Amino acid sequence: MATDTTLEKVYDPLDMNNYKVEKLPVRDKSSAEKWMEIIGGPLAIVVFIYINWFSSIDFLQNIDSSTLSKSALVRLGQLGTDGFSHANISMLAIFVAAIILWITEAVPNYLTSLIVIITMVLTNVTTEVDAYHQLGHKVMWLNILSFILASMLVKTRVAKRFALWFIVRFGKNATSIFMSFIFINVVLSAFISATTAKAAILLPIFMVIAAVYGATGGDNKNNFGRNLVLQNLFQINISASGFITGSGANLLAGALIAGAVGMDDFMYGDWMKAAFPIAIILIFIGWFVGTKIIFPLSPEESKPSIEGGMERLKEELSKMGNITFEEVKAIIIFLAVLALWATDKYHGISKTSVAFLGAVVALLPKVGVVKWNDVDIPWHLLLFSAGAYTLGAGLKATDLAALSVNAMFDGLGFSDDTPFWQLYLLLTGAMIFSSLFFQSKTMRTLVFVPIAIGAAQKFGFEIMALAFPVALLIEHVYALPFNSKPAALLYVTDHYSWGDTFKFGVTMLVIGWVLIIIMGETYLRWLGYTPDGVFGLF
Repeated sequence: MATDTTLEKVYDPLDMNNYKVEKLPVRDKSSAEKWMEIIGGPLAIVVFIYINWFSSIDFLQNIDSSTLSKSALVRLGQLGTDGFSHANISMLAIFVAAIILWITEAVPNYLTSLIVIITMVLTNVTTEVDAYHQLGHKVMWLNILSFILASMLVKTRVAKRFALWFIVRFGKNATSIFMSFIFINVVLSAFISATTAKAAILLPIFMVIAAVYGATGGDNKNNFGRNLVLQNLFQINISASGFITGSGANLLAGALIAGAVGMDDFMYGDWMKAAFPIAIILIFIGWFVGTKIIFPLSPEESKPSIEGGMERLKEELSKMGNITFEEVKAIIIFLAVLALWATDKYHGISKTSVAFLGAVVALLPKVGVVKWNDVDIPWHLLLFSAGAYTLGAGLKATDLAALSVNAMFDGLGFSDDTPFWQLYLLLTGAMIFSSLFFQSKTMRTLVFVPIAIGAAQKFGFEIMALAFPVALLIEHVYALPFNSKPAALLYVTDHYSWGDTFKFGVTMLVIGWVLIIIMGETYLRWLGYTPDGVFGLF
């Protein structure tokens, strides 16, 4: 008779604790990514030195001065039109080197931002005040305050309760489960501005549901699991595009466009009215393409394979007990913030001020529902954003975007009477398919939105007509695991392969591009953004 027995703990695929973010394996970088990381630093240094001290740049021969700001005209008046000023050249060198570092991730993104900021000061591209105060930009404040409000939902468990309740209440079969997650993702996008936070909240729930339907990852993949995880990845990102507060990149795009057209702020309601219907249409197209065409569900995969599996979700919801007074207060605060955001055009209080009021109430002793130590603010992401905003300020101060756009389009042979549809197709296509190569939504925003603004100014079109459709494509970051943090997070669940995500992702990128073209011809034209549609058919 054994006197010492060891009871090995049996892995329970229906235990939500098994799917916490900290328990997921860290994805190893591919050999290509490792090589990029090795060569990124030296390449950025060489490129910076070459552009800043050895390049001969003289693309201003045929510059259209009507597209430039007064500061740029003064600079050109001092310089003549035979080349860039030293500030222009330094700004170009910093911009290209920063893009290399951000794409290759040779150093952490936040460190690249710090390098960008101090280099812009030392090269006299901008002053210390202009460089350093970007951390106090109103959009930076809105990001910080949004994290406080999101932390309130996480701490009080309102977001988890809502997701569990909705799935338990409406997730009766495979189709209703997919429909439920569509609704959940859209609602959470209105509340939570961090796509990674939404992924972390929903991941344990849809992993348990996948297990109920026989998909536990690894050797036990099936089309239900592939669809469930990939659909959530797609919906997490695309639903964020429906709201200007859906991500920090949206806020950056709104700030860039508002500054270019002379507005104080991009209205929450204006963005939502244009973007939300497009997001909803695309989400339902994605569901149909994924579940009906690319990864169709067999009859066996459409039925639970673990009897009583959904009961585990009911038990998880039951463990949370009755809704608490703290949760009710959190819901009231957030609904009030949303209502004020949605009606900003009527009361005139900015999004940042509304978020300030909500955060203050949420943090108030006895009245609020969260303490400072409960707040999860990713300062490394905020430092990264500060560097991006500083880079944007440098681009604006030197008018590098306008100068480069003129040079680029002249070099490509575009004439002054280039039709709108050619620019629309080129810019929206470049924006949406750039997500296959860029690892940061913020960087894509910082590159392509100013290009769209500059193109509109050069060719005499309304800035909104080109820049806004480009901005609506920011959240298309789901095709490959390195395209975004939610993509990297969900890839390690091992429910799908690179080939799976590439096949679904590229298909949806193409459909997304076609949809923005159609909407430019119809809906965006009806709203007054595209003057004659894209092709002028209607």
